[in-house]
Amino acid sequence: MKRRIYRYLHAVTAPERSGVVWFDLIEIGLATLGFLLYFLVRGAVIDRTSDALANARWIVGLQSSLGLYIEPVVNRWVLESAPLLTMVNFVYFWLDFPLILAVGLVLFWKRRNSYTLLRDALLLSGALALILYWTFPVAPPRFLKEWGFVDTLAQYSNLAYQTQSTKPFVNPFAAVPSLHVGWAVLLAVALFHATDHLLVRVGAIVNLVLQSISVVATANHYIFDGVVGVAIAFAGLGAAVLLQRRGYPSLREWFGGQAAMVAAREHAAPVARDARGG
Repeated sequence: MKRRIYRYLHAVTAPERSGVVWFDLIEIGLATLGFLLYFLVRGAVIDRTSDALANARWIVGLQSSLGLYIEPVVNRWVLESAPLLTMVNFVYFWLDFPLILAVGLVLFWKRRNSYTLLRDALLLSGALALILYWTFPVAPPRFLKEWGFVDTLAQYSNLAYQTQSTKPFVNPFAAVPSLHVGWAVLLAVALFHATDHLLVRVGAIVNLVLQSISVVATANHYIFDGVVGVAIAFAGLGAAVLLQRRGYPSLREWFGGQAAMVAAREHAAPVARDARGG
């Protein structure tokens, strides 16, 4: 049994694998559990409304001092155009985690090393983001009623994250960092890593640009949030690259050695019994 476990762990830490075999169901299950835990912890209720609003107004003050407080203008801009409104709502909701999930499954099948890079970068950046969500709660622009923000998803679509079915996974004061932007960066990096196909790469860049606009246009994030989201994403990516280059090869070598040692002991045991019996 131990030998099978070591052989399994030796196999799944090989970044060059392709195709799918039965034990990959374990990997899919573990990855699903990891993201589920992330969203559940992120959605934990934090009763710090005053802190979240104060931090939001600090960000507004910072961006205003830099001449970058354009969120009210962008929000009003999309409200004047039904096609733009539909587009930003669609991008914000469907081209975030649903798109990442779809691309991840394709990479899992076709480019396992790119999938592993994306998976690790997402989970590691998510873990870093959770620290900020808990220590630095920030109310999104839609909470600042004095600026006239309109929550476009809640008002003009049925895609709002605040619905009853998604509330357990949503933290209303998790504006910083914006992983909508950060994870769009990681998705682009993974696709550039996986293929040199021009249309795929252009699509990844277009998605990043649209997501960066949509997070502001829907009144869900500030520019500050996106900048921090990119920084968090690159921190997670750096750790994921380190795992690819050093962590997994070392683990694979160790698991392979352990499997060989267990196999040698299992082979030696019958020989020793035969010797004693003779």
